[in-house]
Amino acid sequence: MNDIDFNIAYPSFRPAMMGRNAVATSQPLAAQAGIRMLQQGGNAVDAAIATAMALTVVEPTGCGIGSDAFAMVWDGKQLHALNASGRSPAAWTEGHFAGRSEMPARGINSITVPGVVSAWVELAQRFGSLPLTTLAEPAIDYAQQGFPVSPLVSFLWHKNLALLKDQPGFSACFAPGGRAPRVGECFKNPDQARSLALIAESQGEAFYRSELAEKIITFSNQCGGVMSRDDLKNHRPDWVKPLSRAFAGGSVQELPPNGQGIATLIALGILEQLDIGRYSPDSIEVLHLSIEAMKLALADLDNHIADIDHMRFSADMLLSDEYLRQRAALIDPRQAGDFSYGTPREGGTVYLTSADSKGMMVSYIQSNYKGFGSGIVVPGTGISLQNRGAGFVLKAGHPNCVAPNKRPLHTIIPAFALDGNGQPLMSFGLMGGPMQAQGHLQVALRVMQYKQNPQAAIDAPRWRIIGGRRVMVEHTMGRNLLTALRALGHQVEIEDVQLNHLFGGSQIIQRHPQGHYIAASESRKDGQALVF
Repeated sequence: MNDIDFNIAYPSFRPAMMGRNAVATSQPLAAQAGIRMLQQGGNAVDAAIATAMALTVVEPTGCGIGSDAFAMVWDGKQLHALNASGRSPAAWTEGHFAGRSEMPARGINSITVPGVVSAWVELAQRFGSLPLTTLAEPAIDYAQQGFPVSPLVSFLWHKNLALLKDQPGFSACFAPGGRAPRVGECFKNPDQARSLALIAESQGEAFYRSELAEKIITFSNQCGGVMSRDDLKNHRPDWVKPLSRAFAGGSVQELPPNGQGIATLIALGILEQLDIGRYSPDSIEVLHLSIEAMKLALADLDNHIADIDHMRFSADMLLSDEYLRQRAALIDPRQAGDFSYGTPREGGTVYLTSADSKGMMVSYIQSNYKGFGSGIVVPGTGISLQNRGAGFVLKAGHPNCVAPNKRPLHTIIPAFALDGNGQPLMSFGLMGGPMQAQGHLQVALRVMQYKQNPQAAIDAPRWRIIGGRRVMVEHTMGRNLLTALRALGHQVEIEDVQLNHLFGGSQIIQRHPQGHYIAASESRKDGQALVF
């Protein structure tokens, strides 16, 4: 940790920020909501909740009140992990989707029980120090008084309107004038303000058991959905034990399935078997081996990972040294391989991280999955509902096959890293659908193995596996690397600069040995890292 490299290695408009308290997320107004809580005497969990609630207002393309969430909390002594993703309706038997070859991607039959409200309540009750009504104030104000729409959010809003304008409730809420808001234009959502107030005042009861729950179920029924009042009422978030894999003298922590975080750990474990540290960070060797390791990890994800209660074997078996040695042996250092795995799809997600002067750190993520989720918005509430049911498969016997009261495979994953003494090294995440596990790998390599500072690790050119030997790279990647990749058999595609958001959005808070924090925010998005 004492040898953090603060050289400006890659083009960037953002410096790493340093202070005793920190918040970093993908939208500045949301980051400011979190920092307000810290300045009012709240802790890192208070800051995270306020930021998360604000993000449902100011970045509705990536999340909403009807989203799912996961979190990791370092309480000053140990790491806790929360799975607040929802389960499928009890009526979602395999027969419910008879005649279909794949799960619906949008609409009423893509919605599982939303879990994000339960995450806010659970975190506040266990670790928070300020009332939930206080934490909701910035979000309510943004929704009631309006907020200026930031550039990337406006771009994604326009992009998704064409796809979702005919979904029930969508246009009335998000395109009331028949169009999406322009950059800098103020947007108000008073219905969402009222819903947030009800949720905060009732400690979530309004959402799962009373007024808002009734509106959700009534509208679902009108749209042909089968979610029931019991489905909402029976939802519960679960505290779980993190999955861990030693790496670069420390360890990386991910939530266990139903999330894809295990793919990051598998890939890092394979790279350890290949002694990745002997190469320089931007060498062709690191690039090639990282891509190949991630292909193998994604193949395992596609074949084996699901709701942990439905997996054929323990997730830990995929992280054993013996298994990882077997997987590493499949990699040819001179030739790109073609390992079988699913085709990634674009997603919409928000990630945030916070830390306070007493040592508490939070890694938190919430998402409606694809941009705006299902497209369904409950009238009079501002509640947009996720489409996490699209994460199931319809292949009989597959561990991730749709079934009643089951969690689908999730893309969203918060992460944490510990040093060799089991103390916090960094809280980090990288949103963006199937890019997330790939991005975690790239960030962890740079910060942990090569000691790059968090902002440099974020700004470095990224790659994204598409399928087969196809790999997408950013336009900033050097020509010599591109030539070398192609020589190894990779089918390289260069992403247009206007679509660099497809390489995910990262936020990092790293703990300095002297006790303060180094915070960094994604240069490809609208976000901000704030400290004091």
